[in-house]
Amino acid sequence: MTERKLIANVTLSIDGFSAGPGGDMGWLVEHSVHDQMTTYFAGVWSGADTVLLGRSNYEGFFGFWPSVAADPNGSGRSHDMALWLDQVEKVVFSTTLTEAAWQNARIAKQDLESEVRELKAAAGRDIIVLSSASVIRALLKADLVDELRVHLAPEILGEGLRFFDEGVPASSWKLDGANTMATGSVSLTYRRERGVTS
Repeated sequence: MTERKLIANVTLSIDGFSAGPGGDMGWLVEHSVHDQMTTYFAGVWSGADTVLLGRSNYEGFFGFWPSVAADPNGSGRSHDMALWLDQVEKVVFSTTLTEAAWQNARIAKQDLESEVRELKAAAGRDIIVLSSASVIRALLKADLVDELRVHLAPEILGEGLRFFDEGVPASSWKLDGANTMATGSVSLTYRRERGVTS
């Protein structure tokens, strides 16, 4: 049986931050809600049936997406994504949460590496990490990411949460696609080249 593909999806500023000071995400709203980006991203999440989230993203998503899914007048890509997020399996990695109230969500039973290796070996479609920086960094350190999707926004933040740190080991990736959006952001898809280091 072929191992499931693990996709890490993250939006970064030009200077490499995934969040601004105090966790501010306002700088990426214009880029993430644009029709062109939501259409592009639908092609990414629609192929996945498991989502990995850290505590902060789980709480943020849970506080927003269920109400979008429940809106009887909802339509469009955002509503489609909300419905998908409601139904998809969600695995939350947290040392402080004891339960996950969102339907089809659960707290990981094992450490991240063991849990993800088990998920990748199980039957299913793609596994995707949605912007949870700490989870993506840990998976990069364990060399468990097969595809890295970086959405580079034309913003310089100057400070905030820097995505890459010195703990991420060297690795080689092959560019597998590039899309320029109307807002000026660029979506880059990289595929891991196993057995090759930079």
